[in-house]
Amino acid sequence: MTTTLAPPRIRKLATGKYTGPLATLALFAVMFGGVLNRYDFASPTQVFLNLFVDNSYLIVLAVGMTFVILTGGIDLSVGSVVALSTVILAKTLQQGWPTSVAIITVMLVGPALGLVMGVMIERFDVQPFVATLAGMFLARGMCYVVSVDSLPIKDPAVRTLGLDYLYLYDDKFIRWPVVIALVVVVVALYVLHLTRFGRTVYAVGGNRQSAQLMGLDAAATRISVYVISGFCASLAGVLLAVQKLSGYSNNGIGLELDAIAAAVIGGVILAGGVGYVAGALIGVLVLGTIETFVTAANLDSYWTRIMTGALLLIFVLVQRVLVRPTS
Repeated sequence: MTTTLAPPRIRKLATGKYTGPLATLALFAVMFGGVLNRYDFASPTQVFLNLFVDNSYLIVLAVGMTFVILTGGIDLSVGSVVALSTVILAKTLQQGWPTSVAIITVMLVGPALGLVMGVMIERFDVQPFVATLAGMFLARGMCYVVSVDSLPIKDPAVRTLGLDYLYLYDDKFIRWPVVIALVVVVVALYVLHLTRFGRTVYAVGGNRQSAQLMGLDAAATRISVYVISGFCASLAGVLLAVQKLSGYSNNGIGLELDAIAAAVIGGVILAGGVGYVAGALIGVLVLGTIETFVTAANLDSYWTRIMTGALLLIFVLVQRVLVRPTS
């Protein structure tokens, strides 16, 4: 049973199927338009494209986090997995590993850790917060085992991937990590909305008991979303390493919170069962717009955190006011 703190007509409008992503899209349009109006950028189109260029790794991370949150879970390990992926990639390339072998090795790390955490959560009834917190400390500690120093990446293939421009028209460009991130978004959209697994993710997050009564494999689904989140974290680490052309143990500190914030701002409900990958993508663009504003205004970097925190608080409170579960 639920009680509402908002009038029924407002609640009906505000809890519509696409209201969350559309509200975030409107917010992004207002914020981005305001930034363009306030500051005289030479190329507004390139400023928009740079939101994707600068945040391609966060887009991938937010996609993985969306899968987890939709089941009612949380994954605090992803920032550390990103850092671990960057240092493993840099270290293996320095030791002369073929590029493809190094990347494949990195891409196995996140899913393996995700599988362990998923089994802990599902089979041993460990709270997701505790299990993924342990994963966070484990992955971060392994970073320092590999290297405490920043490791430059000089591999020609990786440098090409990170430095080459993909011109869309005239002088407007993106980079290859953006293409990879958008492919991940498209695949996630397909999986969540056009497959049995995706429908099971929503069902488990909405009401696990009902999902099990319908014959859905809730246990396997819950474990799988942590594997997916781990895969996305490893891929995000590769993209970050490609962007920075280095691996560093202190990469990704607080990045898990950015991914959660992007998902929530994009309309994904922390209780599970409600939300869209497209909303998380728009949430990343909102965070990118905040950072663009802080940079253009020449403000201290901590203002990015302050504004993100305020915006996140507003979205959580709005969700809470519109529909509040009660016993």
